This record gives sequence, structure tokens and C-alpha cells, in this order.
Amino acid sequence: MPPGLSIWRNPIHLLAFGFGSGLSPWAPGTFGTAVAVLLYVLFPPLHWSVYLLMLLVTFILGIWLCGRTSRDMGVHDHGGIVWDEFVGYWATMFMAPAGWQWVAGGFVLFRLLDILKPWPIKWADQQVGGGLGIMLDDLIAGIMGALCIQAVVLLSTSG
Repeated sequence: MPPGLSIWRNPIHLLAFGFGSGLSPWAPGTFGTAVAVLLYVLFPPLHWSVYLLMLLVTFILGIWLCGRTSRDMGVHDHGGIVWDEFVGYWATMFMAPAGWQWVAGGFVLFRLLDILKPWPIKWADQQVGGGLGIMLDDLIAGIMGALCIQAVVLLSTSG
């Protein structure tokens, strides 16, 4: 981090760094996702339409937060910027059934997709810049994760 830049003094950077979780020296994306899990389990149950609106708002906010923090740091997609992991995990959990096994499974699934970056996640990561680029690959990973969870739900109820 550039000298004099403190996430603790700037609320934009604090959010982009996931309330400090992105400062972890090891696997900041995983630590950021863990904080997203904690926030997710604290959410009250939301109707799918309200949850979708929350995803849209946090995604759009993330484009600005991550883009601004990235510019302030002079580094595109610094590893400590983890707001994108928050939104990506929350997208993975869209319409997921209740239960700790789904919360944990969503965590593992999202982290695998975010780390391995299969197409089109890798394409978005490499081709789209700025705050949108920081957010988009994680949103795509989250959508892919949500589709995987829904496939498991469908297969487990159709037997």
C-alpha cells in the first residue's frame, strides 16, 4: 500500500478493503469472502426481489468503491480490495436454501470459481478494466456459483 494511504481513515477504502479483511497477508480474497459469509448469515431473510435489489445496489456501489480505491492506490485490482468478493459470494447465495451446509458449500464453490477463473470469468478479469472490471469477474463467478447451487437443489429434489 502506498505510504500515507490508510484504509482506516477513508470510509471508501475501508469498504473496498472489506472492513479490513483485505489487509490479511495471506489469501485476502478468502478472508474477505469469510467476512461476506458472516454478513450473509446476519442478513434477515429477504424476499428474492429485495435480495436481488441488494445485489444490484452493492454491485453498482462496488464499481465506484473499487475503482476509486484502485485509482487512489495506483494499482489496478489490488489484492486487498475485497468488496468484489463480498458481492460475488452474495450472488452465489442468491435463492440458496437455508442451512449451514449451503452457506459453507457456497463459500467453497465461490472461492474455487474465483481462484480457477474458468471462462467467462477469466475473460472478464483480463478484458474489462476499472471498477467494473474488478467487480465483473466476481459477479460472474457468483452467478455461476448460484447456478451450480440451484442445479444441486433441482437434482436433489427430482429423485
